[in-house]
Amino acid sequence: MSKLKRKDYEALLAPMQVELANTARWLQQAGKRLVVVFEGRDTAGKGGAIDAIRAHLNPRQCRVVALPKPTDREATQWYFQRYAEHLPAAGEIALFDRSWYNRAGVEKVMGFASDAQVAAFLRATPQFERQLVDDGILLFKYWLCCDQAEQEKRFAERVDNPLKGWKLSPIDLEARTRYRAYTEARETMLEATHTRHAPWTLVDFDDQKRGRLTLLRDLLDRLPDPRLDAPALALPPLRGKPAKERYGVLKPIPAFGR
Repeated sequence: MSKLKRKDYEALLAPMQVELANTARWLQQAGKRLVVVFEGRDTAGKGGAIDAIRAHLNPRQCRVVALPKPTDREATQWYFQRYAEHLPAAGEIALFDRSWYNRAGVEKVMGFASDAQVAAFLRATPQFERQLVDDGILLFKYWLCCDQAEQEKRFAERVDNPLKGWKLSPIDLEARTRYRAYTEARETMLEATHTRHAPWTLVDFDDQKRGRLTLLRDLLDRLPDPRLDAPALALPPLRGKPAKERYGVLKPIPAFGR
């Protein structure tokens, strides 16, 4: 199947983004909390999928959570603690660009967590997620699938593109050589954490545009569709002539006392 052209992609995406804006209004009115977890290999397309969702939403309502390496202090906390701090309040959306599942993926494969820590995580995660769901959080977990040949193309593009160089790190380059180890870690994770209350959805992202559309359609279909109208707003006419604002470089402010 040929990859989706941008023009066709944008034509299919636009009505779904309108639908998503409507869903965001419902979340606010109903006081619901939405958490979407994005996981997958390096280059899978997590950032692009998140951007497609948040593009036309109020950033005060829809936040992206992309946490850096834990500090020394955070490393001594309850594992889920630093993620729990970023869970949404009523009416909010939290999009996790990677999540607590780091422990079952990169930390396991790269040796940043011990076997005992990973095993404890896999036992605790269904209980943690059960608490979130029982408290009323709408939780959706997506794994973005990318074949190794396609991943290699994307790594090469990042190397050659100065605007994407920041996406490459020494860990990314090391992970490139451990594709099968990541596959084994993923399968172990899915077996332990694919539950009735918090199931995983695996989406083909070899074609990232098709993948975004598939993911967004699935998310919208699993959320209520109340079809709320946007509030009617009207712009009254201005009184008088429109004002102008000055611009240009300001003169330096003299030092105090001179």
